[in-house]
Amino acid sequence: MEIVKGKDATILFDGKKCIHSRNCVLSRPDVFVPNVEGEWIYPDKASVEEIKSLALNCPSGAIRFESNDPSFKETAPPVNVLRVRENGPLAIHADIELEGVEKQYRLTLCRCGASTHKPFCDATHVSIGFTATGEPPVQESQPLPIRNGILKIDPTKNGPLKVNGNLEICSGTGKVTNRTTETYLCRCGGSSNKPYCDGTHRKIKFKSE
Repeated sequence: MEIVKGKDATILFDGKKCIHSRNCVLSRPDVFVPNVEGEWIYPDKASVEEIKSLALNCPSGAIRFESNDPSFKETAPPVNVLRVRENGPLAIHADIELEGVEKQYRLTLCRCGASTHKPFCDATHVSIGFTATGEPPVQESQPLPIRNGILKIDPTKNGPLKVNGNLEICSGTGKVTNRTTETYLCRCGGSSNKPYCDGTHRKIKFKSE
């Protein structure tokens, strides 16, 4: 974890969670300076409001922030959302409960089966040429009476991600494809019904604690 303190805000960067979406270096290359050796994060180049916006645009939660002003503290979103990224991970924005992980609101979870940092994505999907649509078929579902709350994620041993809680599953372009309070999501990379588990992990002998 890199912790860079500024006058008004502190930026925390966890490289193990970074999926290289490049939102940070494209939107504020003065704050996150790309392709340099040594120091590369400069929180004093932006206001606290701008740093908060930069952090919230990081889908993996690799970028977080701290401020002395409690009004800028990151809070749970009003709607728990999972976005299926084309040829990539599952990006979740919710009030997440995941064993062994401190309180998080943004995570990207591996669905190619090859990450070395499971259950998190580490961008291995790029190097192995993983392909999977970001536009899964729409399933018939009813609007959830409550759209937020705790979302509990349980990576089952050698199996899928068990997800309990109110969740709207969206395509990469934002279309709602399903609404659920319990589902099992593929993380072996082999399901023929992605992003959902279809039991293929047993056939291919997927291994992950």
